[in-house]
Amino acid sequence: MSESLNVSAEVRAMIERLIAFDTTSRNSNLELIHYVRDYLKDLGVDSHLTFDDDKQKANLYATLGPTDRGGIALSGHTDVVPVDGQDWSSDPWTVAQREARLYGRGACDMKGFIAVALAYAPKFLNRNLETPIHLCLSYDEETGCAGVPRMLEYLAAQPVRPLACIVGEPTGMKVIVGHKGKLSCRCRVRGLECHSALAPQGVNAIQEAARAIAKLAEMAARKAAEGPFDEDYDVPHSTVHCGLVRGGTALNIVPAECSFEFEFRCLPDDDPQALLAEVKAYARDRLEPAMQAIAPETGFTWEESSSFPGLDLSPDEDVVALVKALTGANTTGKVAFGTEAGLFLNSGIPAVICGPGSIEQAHKPDEFVSLEQLALCERFMARLLDRVSTA
Repeated sequence: MSESLNVSAEVRAMIERLIAFDTTSRNSNLELIHYVRDYLKDLGVDSHLTFDDDKQKANLYATLGPTDRGGIALSGHTDVVPVDGQDWSSDPWTVAQREARLYGRGACDMKGFIAVALAYAPKFLNRNLETPIHLCLSYDEETGCAGVPRMLEYLAAQPVRPLACIVGEPTGMKVIVGHKGKLSCRCRVRGLECHSALAPQGVNAIQEAARAIAKLAEMAARKAAEGPFDEDYDVPHSTVHCGLVRGGTALNIVPAECSFEFEFRCLPDDDPQALLAEVKAYARDRLEPAMQAIAPETGFTWEESSSFPGLDLSPDEDVVALVKALTGANTTGKVAFGTEAGLFLNSGIPAVICGPGSIEQAHKPDEFVSLEQLALCERFMARLLDRVSTA
């Protein structure tokens, strides 16, 4: 194996251990969190856990080094997307090496980065750290960054918090200073059921939903044609997408219920609430009057299911210069996918995204991270170690 592909035994063992935990977002992540808590406790490091309402999921926050000053946070989410219905060549919960790649659910998104950070914890502790390293592991990032706000609430009440954050999402170890925000919504359409032979006497919930979905498609086309635009993104405009539709019971019954789920992925300076208000106004003013003329109880109800802000970090921030130095990069970029970085920035903690692997491999069967990317991440962590320590 060439030097560029050298991955330490500690990182290899840690990524194998982390992937073995099935932390699909619908499941609890406590087994993994307790493993990390105990691993750090054996190193003499205390962890603080913040939980979801059901106490079935937790964030973990821990500080390596002095606790009386702010430092650099290394942030990663512990949850992964489902493998249901995907055709994997090997067990997704057991790391498999084929050629120069490690396969497994979460290998690149994003247990590879977490594994490197945890494997380096003893090395950070064995050095005289002037600047502490904070470990931030979160739950439910894949379902809308639901966990990180609980951690940030805890940090806001602390006398000392991180000065900056590095989010280890897969960027090919490139320095990313911007990402889009996201607003996800669910709409329920109430119609009036009747025999399909008497269709005009009913209100077809599916057809009314289709009209609203067509409005969303019109909005998506407008954004693609008119912007606003930011050419630093691979998709340089905000997007509108409907991904789920459910409704109806039988072909010969005018459906009384239909629901659909959609999302806005917006440039940081584009307002998703304005887009949501536009489609709601269309349903209220253009669709509901005709529906309610037949049955007053019919109509649309809307529910925001998740949201997180975009990231638009100034390239002049100190953390950008730091991460560029750690990677050897001269440039920065932006990505269309979302992360918790915008939440950190909005809480007053500047955040950069930089981690091993490619987002093109995330969420797919046979997800992998290359050994070369893990090796680059190790080099990154070693340089960070040198930066924050005196010996």
